[in-house]
Amino acid sequence: MNLKQIRFALAVAQEQNFTRAAQRCHTVQSALSHQIAKLEEELGSTLFERTSRQVKLTAAGRAFLAPAEKLLAAQGELLDTMEALKGEISGTLTVGTISTLNAIDVVGQLARFTQRYPRVNIRLYVGMSEKLLEDVQQGRTDVAFVGLWPGDRASIKLPHRQLCDEPLVALVSPNHVYAQRGTVALSELAQVPLVDFYAGSGARRQTDNAFKEAGITRHVSFEIDHIEWLENIVRRSLAVGIVPLSRIQAGSDLVSIPIENAPRRQVFCVWQTTMSLAGQRFLAISEDDTL
Repeated sequence: MNLKQIRFALAVAQEQNFTRAAQRCHTVQSALSHQIAKLEEELGSTLFERTSRQVKLTAAGRAFLAPAEKLLAAQGELLDTMEALKGEISGTLTVGTISTLNAIDVVGQLARFTQRYPRVNIRLYVGMSEKLLEDVQQGRTDVAFVGLWPGDRASIKLPHRQLCDEPLVALVSPNHVYAQRGTVALSELAQVPLVDFYAGSGARRQTDNAFKEAGITRHVSFEIDHIEWLENIVRRSLAVGIVPLSRIQAGSDLVSIPIENAPRRQVFCVWQTTMSLAGQRFLAISEDDTL
């Protein structure tokens, strides 16, 4: 067993496809498949169920994931430590963020980080809060910025700090019937088509709980997983959106309206319990920006 085989297996598990995993690992599919076969032979277990359409983890494959990820994280930490002894930090910094993050300038922070540590490669991606929390927990992501309903804060089992607490507002097109309103009630929003994040997500709980606590039943006509989809649907007058106040940009062609007894969301920075040197340095820069 070697680290390359482990890295290949993790790539297949995350991509659920041998071709994409090979592309991600910068190798040919035949070489990747051969190495995984050798790994399975040494482990005495089949890690993947292979069909013509998809690749699924077996029970052994699921058990393999967490220790394999910890092993690669330990390798990265070791390499970082050795580089630090030479006065330099290298490796990869992985940062995840929700699509509605406006409390801080992540790209600006990464720019300052790169100026100080130019040998570190950056991976920046957008995801839903629950997936970002899972990625940090499993060691796939160093630092993540997530948005949660205030009642979900207790569910964060990682080191974290709160960045902001803000109300949500209604977002409508300029020709919508509510566009000239000073405020709008939840009961009124329940009477029109709505667009929101998909059911079960942390972003959706922010609004679901507000309507539930008010005893109001509403119907979501469009479910999305990225704020730009929401804004485009609102722009076409297909539905009304409910978004964080900080998302509202000056000069926008959309109209924001305060909501009576508005739902709220809290934004947090979360990070791994054991951080790489690159992660520690980025976290320090992020903290300096939000003090």
